[in-house]
Order: sequence, then C-alpha cells, then structure tokens
Amino acid sequence: MKIKATDFAGIAMIFLWIVSFSVMVTINFTPLYAFDVDFFDIPERVGLSKPVIMENYHILLDYLNKLWVSELSMPNFPSSKSGLFHFYEVKRLFLLDYGILLVTTVASFFYLRFLKQTKRNWVLLRPFMWGIFAPLVILFLIAANFDQLFVLFHQVFFNNDAWIFNPSTDPIIMALPEGFFMHCFILAFVLIELLITGVYFYAKKTAFK
Repeated sequence: MKIKATDFAGIAMIFLWIVSFSVMVTINFTPLYAFDVDFFDIPERVGLSKPVIMENYHILLDYLNKLWVSELSMPNFPSSKSGLFHFYEVKRLFLLDYGILLVTTVASFFYLRFLKQTKRNWVLLRPFMWGIFAPLVILFLIAANFDQLFVLFHQVFFNNDAWIFNPSTDPIIMALPEGFFMHCFILAFVLIELLITGVYFYAKKTAFK
C-alpha cells in the first residue's frame, strides 16, 4: 500500500512538473510574441513600431515574472485600475506556476532516483502511455473551438470580469490579440505532449534494466 501511494504521488509530481515546466517555457518564449507581432499586424493595429511594442511587452513580462517588481507601468500602454488588477492576478498565477515547478522538480528527481534504484521504471509505462493522448485531445479542442475554451479558462482561474479589457482604457489588449493566446496554448500542449512522450520512451527503454 505504501509503495502504491508513493507511485501515485511520484507520477503525479512528474505530470505536474511537465505541465508547470511547459507553462514556464511558453510564457517566457518571447520569439513567439515577436512572430505574432508581424503575423497579426500589431504595429498597424496600435500605431507603434515593433521595437516599441516589444519593449512594452518585456516590461509586462518583467512585472509578471519578478516578485520584486511591484508596479506595472508600460510607457506606451496606459492601464485602468481594473486592467492592473487583472495583471496582478496573472502575476500570482505565474508565481504559483514557478512554485509548483520548484517543488515538483525536487520531488520528481527523488522519485525517479527511487525508481532507478529499485529497478521499477516500468511503473511509468502505463500512466504515460495513456497520458500521451490527453494533450492530443486538448489540441483538437483548441483547434475546434478556441473561443469557448479561452472564456472557460478565464472563468476557472479568475472569479471576476477584470480580464475583459476595454481597448479605450486598456489599449494593451490591442497588442495581445486572442490569436496570440491560442498560439501560446498550442505551444504549451505541444511541449506537454513531447515531454510525456519522452518520459514514456525513457521508461520503455529502462523498464527492465
């Protein structure tokens, strides 16, 4: 019973590590936003050059990523009180993801070491074989109806309407089109799929060694 509980907790830690790591990479992968600035013609939409837009985007990321940056002030994008509150809530989610990543990195390392020492890597095979299908289903849902998924995401993680920006008071929303967030979701779940598949093949290769 103790071994089963350890396996359940250990496998859960690895899955959480995969998700939190993929989210961390995605939210900091600025080349994706740089691509979308051109792809969605954002300079034309907001009347600013690409370098200026990227500068403001980096300021936003600094605020969202760094605990010691307590105020958000984008020089070319004024923000309303409601908009600032939403970014504060997003910042808390970013920091929560980093906390989960830190804890699951340590837990996953010790669990994988335990499996290697006891020659039980085979216990990873079934959960990660089934796990391969989950990101594929979600990617299909993203492609089929991202609008509803995007609204559902905000309803789950935010208990208010502060995420619904008014372009006249929070023009940053014009520089962050919904299509960009769709690309972020796709990137995150592609990374999740690759990492789950990687763990499965690692387990398959080392299962009985």
